[in-house]
Amino acid sequence: MSTKQLSENVKAERRFKIDNWIPYLFILPSFLIIATFLFYPIGTVFYYSFQNYDISAPFYNSFAGFDNFVKIFTEDKLFFPSLLTSLKWVVSQVGLQLIFGLIFALLLNQTFRLRGFVRAIAFIPWAISGVLASVMWSLMYNEHMGVFNDILMKLGIISEPQAFLAGTTSAFISVIIAELWRGIPFFAITLLASLQSIPEELYEASEIDGASKWESFVHITLPHLKNTIVLTTLLRTVWEFNNVDLIFNLTGGGPANSTTTLTMYIANLAINGSDFGYGSALTVISFVLLFAFAIFYLKITRYERED
Repeated sequence: MSTKQLSENVKAERRFKIDNWIPYLFILPSFLIIATFLFYPIGTVFYYSFQNYDISAPFYNSFAGFDNFVKIFTEDKLFFPSLLTSLKWVVSQVGLQLIFGLIFALLLNQTFRLRGFVRAIAFIPWAISGVLASVMWSLMYNEHMGVFNDILMKLGIISEPQAFLAGTTSAFISVIIAELWRGIPFFAITLLASLQSIPEELYEASEIDGASKWESFVHITLPHLKNTIVLTTLLRTVWEFNNVDLIFNLTGGGPANSTTTLTMYIANLAINGSDFGYGSALTVISFVLLFAFAIFYLKITRYERED
């Protein structure tokens, strides 16, 4: 091999090595952003969960080991009730949002006049921020000038104005209704997109074979929507479990902790109690619970597997 050929081979090898590194250079900025705003905060939470870290009493800050976790399961009287409230909140929200979202998606998938306009209107609640939605629903629930009291009194259902957000039962139901209004469009959007990917020939063939609308829905529509339903319910479960903005602005976790979910409890500890060490330990438990649920849920639903 000549010197010229050897030099060309060396240059080609260098170019090959450089070309191999170019894709990694392109994704480096994204990785740095994710590491800065995701991995580092998560690592910080895990670190502080093993610390006594209270900004209102810095002289007591020290390494706590597993003391925060032991306290949660043995001494904390609000942990298990707030976890139960979170469970009721997530089940009611995800279940009802899925049902109503599927109904809306099926209706919006039909052909009718002004369909595009109706679809745009139906998706507006999803575009409204949680704080703005909280203010709007707080005004509607208002005992003195709220529209719900006005309508119910005119219909003769109630005889005097009600403070919907003041009762332990009515407050939880009221917050559920407000979040339903905001969350249903998410399922409607995703399910509608999936419905439009189902070949029309399948419905035509089932109609020729004499299948009813219900049979077509069960044997054609639902199987095609399976992966979408699994993914959206999983995402919504995580989001609703971590939901704090609407509850915080409407009730603050009250009255009598009736709307205090685990996330709301953590927020109150951080904002009002300033006990970030204990709050971080609660956050770690929430993370472990959600992570375990996600793995279990994807396994039992056989996500992206053909039955």
